Amino acid sequence: MKVTKAQAQANRAHIVDTASTLFRERGYDGVGVADLMAAAGFTHGGFYKHFGSKADLMAEAASCGLAKSADAAAGTDREGFVRYYLSREHRDAPGQGCTMAALCTDAARQPAAVKAAFAAGIEAQLAAASPPEEQADTATAEQARARRIALMAQTVGAMVLSRSCPDDSALADELLDVCRADVLARMSGASTP
Repeated sequence: MKVTKAQAQANRAHIVDTASTLFRERGYDGVGVADLMAAAGFTHGGFYKHFGSKADLMAEAASCGLAKSADAAAGTDREGFVRYYLSREHRDAPGQGCTMAALCTDAARQPAAVKAAFAAGIEAQLAAASPPEEQADTATAEQARARRIALMAQTVGAMVLSRSCPDDSALADELLDVCRADVLARMSGASTP
């Protein structure tokens, strides 16, 4: 039975979405093509009808995951976002969580296409967090961008550090708690100790 062009596109999108989740859960090296295709409900042989290589899929899955992360953040107020992002719930669900926190360290060792997907996704998230009033004045826009970069680095870094600790570690929770309190205090204009 011949697959229609629309069905082939839907199949490809399903493979990319499945890969995005599995890569966040297990890392790029923790998922083989055969396992990935089986999880998506397809045979291993069908992979190369859709992708030239695993690296091609990794780049596309990174873009997909980063876009999903941006979409999820867009519907949340900043304080609510920080509270969820730096929570145990987010920490314990890497497959459903932030692509940056799950895969940035893996992406650093991957081909240029994967790094380019991450750079584009990071830029998109920085731009999405920029209110229009910040864009009018160049000095204000540069300062605001610097604050957004610092906030992104602190929250992603806190999640990466927390996930590197044993699940039942007090340090894993402390990293999230301290960074959440610091970010929320800075957002409200209060000084932190």
